[in-house]
Amino acid sequence: MGGNTEAIVNIKSGKIEGILEDGIFAFKGVPYAAPPVGDLRWLPPRHVAPWKGVRPARYYGTISPQNELPGGEVIPIKIEEPQDEDCLFLNIWTKGLDNRRRPVMIWIHGGAFIIGSGSEAMYRNSNIVTRGDVVLVSINYRLGALGFMNLKEITGGKIPATGCEGLLDQIAALQWIRDNIEAFGGDPDNITVFGESAGGMSIGGLMAMPLAKGKFHKAILESGAANTVCSLEESVGITAKFLDILGIKGNDTDALRSLTVAQILDAQQKLGIYLMKKEGRLTPHQPVVDGVVMPEIPIEAIEKGSAADVKTLAGTNLEEFKLFAVTDPALRNVDEKGMISRLKRLIPPEQVSNVIAAYRKARERRGEGAGPKEILIAIQTDLMFRISCLKLVEAQCRNNQPAYNYLFIWKSPMMGGALGACHALEIGFVFGNLDDRFCGSGPDAKALSRKMQDAWFAFVRTGNPSCESLGKWEPYCGNRATMIFDRECRIELAPYEEERAIWDTFDMLFTMPI
Repeated sequence: MGGNTEAIVNIKSGKIEGILEDGIFAFKGVPYAAPPVGDLRWLPPRHVAPWKGVRPARYYGTISPQNELPGGEVIPIKIEEPQDEDCLFLNIWTKGLDNRRRPVMIWIHGGAFIIGSGSEAMYRNSNIVTRGDVVLVSINYRLGALGFMNLKEITGGKIPATGCEGLLDQIAALQWIRDNIEAFGGDPDNITVFGESAGGMSIGGLMAMPLAKGKFHKAILESGAANTVCSLEESVGITAKFLDILGIKGNDTDALRSLTVAQILDAQQKLGIYLMKKEGRLTPHQPVVDGVVMPEIPIEAIEKGSAADVKTLAGTNLEEFKLFAVTDPALRNVDEKGMISRLKRLIPPEQVSNVIAAYRKARERRGEGAGPKEILIAIQTDLMFRISCLKLVEAQCRNNQPAYNYLFIWKSPMMGGALGACHALEIGFVFGNLDDRFCGSGPDAKALSRKMQDAWFAFVRTGNPSCESLGKWEPYCGNRATMIFDRECRIELAPYEEERAIWDTFDMLFTMPI
């Protein structure tokens, strides 16, 4: 089918018909599992039923039910697509329906495990496929209470949801892709998963889950690692609060199954508000360490070698937390006392003064702002994102995997520069879809996007992100070599070392939710 413009492909469940758009074959809204509705709500994904004839795949499928995030006018994720529990769809873009066996890149979207989809505007019309000659796949998975709520304990096993159903959806998608991607010109033996925020955190979970073993070969984690999970004990308490909001007893499974999506989303929103006030967390739901599907905290499994055969590239943005800070009124005028109070809820209280002192000294030495707001944002950025990322990279290095690290420091022009090098900013550069308002524009922005893409393409092909446009990229192992992404890209050894080193002075499992 090398020169064929007919966009019909025969896959295991039947024939699908896509569309040829600007020289790229696109297959949208392809079901990779049975609809998780009715009796299948909260259960692991089931195989999709075969169909007869040709199924159209020209339009994106419905996305997982979700609420708007507070501060949505700032956070660049808008919910515009139709929602439904029947949401387990994926999208495929390829240059040819042939036997070229192109590298496969699977995008796992972020959104705090409660929002987002694989068909957001940012991921559409990307130049990844044309520039990289790869097969690009994006996926939906169940979110929030439908995908990450443990019901097994509170219902006595009558609803055996572990709280990892969203990750099980991702694993089902990975298996579907391995089984079918060759028909789309892809190589099932060269699959890279890449994702941002909750997408990166999902990948960290997949790297630790026995059911995901062998289903992908390389991993690119952007602003998310293997730290954001929920203990079984904590998940039971959250589920109990969720049911209390609804006025349902744990043994009333009929009432649970008969809930409408609107009722579930309403309870989830109320639960989120409650936890925000109580703990300062953005999301009430994340993957659960249930002891079976996810046997242990992902970073601990990875340290023991669960992903020793997975080539890894991971990094963060310099000022991740600035994106969340602009939506938090309490942060705008935080004083020293308020900063200390908040940090005592996040890290061991006896360590707070030492951590603050290290960050203040380092920032003052570099001539940067060192007031309570600046220090709190820097510490929360590192606590949630950078330190956990470095722990993942270090673990892979100790397992004889030459893992690579980056630090993205390009600053957004939005809000007069108030967002800085914030969370999610790098996505537009990776996808080649630069939003002028958020990402910036001009030759420097375009050049940075090309260099990041070239590095990602080199990595998915060879496991090494070194490339002509960017130069040699050394592994992080040993001297903490870090690629700095900015107007001038460069390797720096152990950047922001004073801040990083303070976290080595005490033990802490980075399992805090967003």
